[in-house]
Amino acid sequence: MTKRWRRTGAQLIWETLLGEGVHTVFGYPGGAILPAYDAMLDYPIRHILVRHEQGATHMADGYSRASGEVGVAVATSGPGATNMVTGIATAMLDSSPIVCVTGQVGSALIGTDAFQETDVTGVTLPITKHNYLVTEVDEIAPALHEAFYVARSGRPGPVLVDITKDAQQAFTQRRPRLGKVDLPGYRPEPRPPESELQSAAELINRAERPVILAGHGILISGAMGQVRELAERARIPIAMTLLGIGAIPANHSLNMGMMGMHGESWVNQAIQEADLLLALGMRFDDRVTGSLKTYAPNAAKIHIDIDPAEFNKNVRVDVALAGDLSAVLAHLLPVIEARDRSEWLGSIRGFKGDTAVRDIQNLPDMGKLYAAHVIHDIWRMTGGRAIVTTDVGQHQMWEAQYYRHNEPRSLITSGGLGTMGFALPAAVGAKVARPDDEVWVIAGDGGFQMTMCELATIAQERLKLNVAIINNGYLGMVRQWQEFFYDRRYAGTPILSPDFAALARSFGLGGEVVKTRQEVEGAVERARADERTVVLDFQVEKEDTVYPMVPTGARLQDMIRRPGQEADGDPESEEEPVAAGRTVEW
Repeated sequence: MTKRWRRTGAQLIWETLLGEGVHTVFGYPGGAILPAYDAMLDYPIRHILVRHEQGATHMADGYSRASGEVGVAVATSGPGATNMVTGIATAMLDSSPIVCVTGQVGSALIGTDAFQETDVTGVTLPITKHNYLVTEVDEIAPALHEAFYVARSGRPGPVLVDITKDAQQAFTQRRPRLGKVDLPGYRPEPRPPESELQSAAELINRAERPVILAGHGILISGAMGQVRELAERARIPIAMTLLGIGAIPANHSLNMGMMGMHGESWVNQAIQEADLLLALGMRFDDRVTGSLKTYAPNAAKIHIDIDPAEFNKNVRVDVALAGDLSAVLAHLLPVIEARDRSEWLGSIRGFKGDTAVRDIQNLPDMGKLYAAHVIHDIWRMTGGRAIVTTDVGQHQMWEAQYYRHNEPRSLITSGGLGTMGFALPAAVGAKVARPDDEVWVIAGDGGFQMTMCELATIAQERLKLNVAIINNGYLGMVRQWQEFFYDRRYAGTPILSPDFAALARSFGLGGEVVKTRQEVEGAVERARADERTVVLDFQVEKEDTVYPMVPTGARLQDMIRRPGQEADGDPESEEEPVAAGRTVEW
């Protein structure tokens, strides 16, 4: 007699995840998710035990960004689920597809303030693409199947599936029928009308001073080759957003570099003098635009994005093309004309002049160790081929400036939310996704302390990472703002740190302190050669500053420059410099 098919809800969780191609999850067990953990032992799932549930979400995020696949994090109810909130919000702001599976108290206890009960679907509603509360065993597989579809389709993002403990424990004899997902009202891949495509082509073909704004959507769509083809055929220079870095090789002749608050002065000047901006998979974030009233005042604007909600949200555009970037460019490229824009490209070279602010020779050590030295040397010694993860702050901007990324998905950083503590767990996810690649963490001493508990995860999993802590004894970017705008009143920014090298060694990992420029190369060589993860504590100059900088609300061209660098004057400007004692480029 044939044995009848029968499964628990817990078993269906893992069978559905396997069906979605998942073989690794990052998580932390607890009472409400315990049935799922018990069932997990019978399935070919690699579970990576984190030390904090925030770490699980960042690891899933790093896994997703490095691989292009959906990352999965698992936690229990109550505090386990709420500990995931920062990581979920990080993934939401940066369009990273992750699925979070949380346990929930039994359905009969919902609403009773039971032990470890939290309305996690209510808590996460604003920071997920969608979420589910599953109370019946037969709803588990369909909800998870839909969750993966929603997470990876359209503009990617996080989805949470909250499953009650009794649904995990219950049995069912109904096999799930998981076919094509069709959600009423959800249209993840809009298509622009032909008339709008034609309008965009006409604007591009007749523009004399166009600039491509290259965003994260290029990487998400996989449109790197098409964007290069567009730029090369039409000879259009490219400005990068922070999350777009790597979409176009840094050494490409048309890649001007990063735009915005801490971008290159000549890039911002090109944007301000352009007659056309072609925004590809980016959202006109405030750190990119500066003052909206004065942003690219003479430029027509074309915006291509898969999310129509981004159109005209911050910047009014002339043509909005809603759709997957790769698909839109496939229609647009055949009608884009080859152009000679050497005059415009020559003008941009003139904007750049001989400032060469990224030339490390312009930063002599004077007996001191600077973050720029460290990051430049790591870039040089890795050949620019490593995956780098960062937190947010000064070190993040220095990495974007001094580590030149030529490969896609090689910079993994928290852009939209600006999450301290992101770098270390995200690197774990990236290393699991791409075990043969070299992975470097570049973190500040403040952010590293937020998730340094994940060193234990690294040790338990025997992962090989390299960690560079830019240790300046301050919450550096906040201190920089206090220096510029609060008369150096350093309230709450000096920070005491442990002996990071000794901490690493306590986990059986490598650890070393570096205090001079002459020590950097040897320390990096030893770290790379060591089979273990190595933490390098780079004790850099304490009051170093990220230059240039556009103050919040200022015009994009009003950049605070490094003292000693001459700036072009603007005798017609009636505005005052935004920071006393600092040279401002008008």
